Amino acid sequence: MKTCELFKVKRVLSFEIFPPKRTDSVNIIYDTIEKLKGINPDFISVTYGAGGSESSSNTLKIASDIKNKYGLESVAHLPCINLTKGEVLKMLDDFKKAGIENILALRGDVNTRFILKNDFKYASDLISFIKENGDFNIIAACYPEGHFESSTIIEDIRNLKRKVDAGANQLITQLFFDNNYFYSFRERAAIAGINVPIEAGIMPVVNKKQIERLISLCRANLPKKFLTIMTRYENNPEAMRDAGIAYAVDQIVDLIAQGVDGIHLYTMNNPYIAHRIYEAINTLLVA
Repeated sequence: MKTCELFKVKRVLSFEIFPPKRTDSVNIIYDTIEKLKGINPDFISVTYGAGGSESSSNTLKIASDIKNKYGLESVAHLPCINLTKGEVLKMLDDFKKAGIENILALRGDVNTRFILKNDFKYASDLISFIKENGDFNIIAACYPEGHFESSTIIEDIRNLKRKVDAGANQLITQLFFDNNYFYSFRERAAIAGINVPIEAGIMPVVNKKQIERLISLCRANLPKKFLTIMTRYENNPEAMRDAGIAYAVDQIVDLIAQGVDGIHLYTMNNPYIAHRIYEAINTLLVA
């Protein structure tokens, strides 16, 4: 099923997971999927490892198993910056054979360990290519606070419009911790004529190391309220976990009240956190 169709009948709840690292047992990811299945999410997306890494080879298999073994809809991530057109064509063929209908089309992060290919410079290039070479539901990423490489918020929204015009059927936001950024972004998107469903990406932060990594990688702004909570509980792991879950639930409750199209939870392969959040919000999803 193409996940864009879900938004016509319901508020969507989806999860993101990532393939196991080389040092982890592959059973860990399937144990995670088994536990997430109990929540019955609308779909589960599977990330693609950094250009050429071992984890990237597992994306197709895991996404295929989610759909064909566990009976849940799946989305395969596909970053293009380190791929040729020939490689992408092969992957699209593999996706089709596995019954995967949904692709999250990304540019991907620049990795200095790999020589960049020149076939796809932007995600919009990949989206156009997928549109021309298959019948897939195409999902694109968006950035409530603006992509850090964009010179202005206006430039960022224009780039997003190019993705949608190229064929993106739905959007998932990068994580954010202040809902006001999302509401302002949603308004800008509407003004720009972007009328596809937008899922809000939410990540429950449950430890200090995770916060530091977020600051260095995604550059999301951390509100004073969030920092106060994290500082208060950073030396108490259990309290920190519960505070992070509570903060995420608070965000989601407000987003649902404001008519969000869907929630995409960055689970960090932690089904316990996903279950806790679902238990807190499930009745609101259908209200």
